[in-house]
Amino acid sequence: MKEQKFSDQLEQWLHGKSPKTLDSLEQVFRERSFAIIILLLMFLPSLPLPTGGITHVFEIISMLLALEMIAGRTTLWVPKRWRHRKLGQRTVNKALPFIMRRIRWFEKFSRPRLKGMLDNHNFLRLAGLLLFVFSLAAFLSPPFSGLDTLPSLGAVVIALSLILGDTILFIAGCIVGLGGIALIIGLGTAVTSVFKHIF
Repeated sequence: MKEQKFSDQLEQWLHGKSPKTLDSLEQVFRERSFAIIILLLMFLPSLPLPTGGITHVFEIISMLLALEMIAGRTTLWVPKRWRHRKLGQRTVNKALPFIMRRIRWFEKFSRPRLKGMLDNHNFLRLAGLLLFVFSLAAFLSPPFSGLDTLPSLGAVVIALSLILGDTILFIAGCIVGLGGIALIIGLGTAVTSVFKHIF
């Protein structure tokens, strides 16, 4: 029997009768919940749009979830009021359908490759470390600069690789995220050098 696509599972959850909360999402997706929530949180910062720091809350929550992955947790720990709080209508009706369309694009090219390695607990800790670093880089990037895009996209692709079980996607996410960090450091160094020459 062919395994159901993740985007179809997410759509069924979205249109199902269960309340749209973190608790119901975890009940459906179990061990993939960490990656799914980080994917959803980091999607907006990964878009090439100036957010003016409004996404910092998403990045902080992503870092907290990544720390839980590093610690080896298999179930989410979030404050009880967050766990049972319903997602807003704009998230349910606009943001999630938009994200699902992008996920379906990735699913066209992705397939399970070395999935067993991605399920390994030590590898998941490594993934958590990378997700933390990329989320932190996005958080520290200057507002309105657009420099948070690549580290955030790296986090999104790594999260998606864990969901889809595709090591090639994982490697691609690492390259994108590390490239984004290198860009932030490079531009930061260049700007600092210019200011030194001026003053």
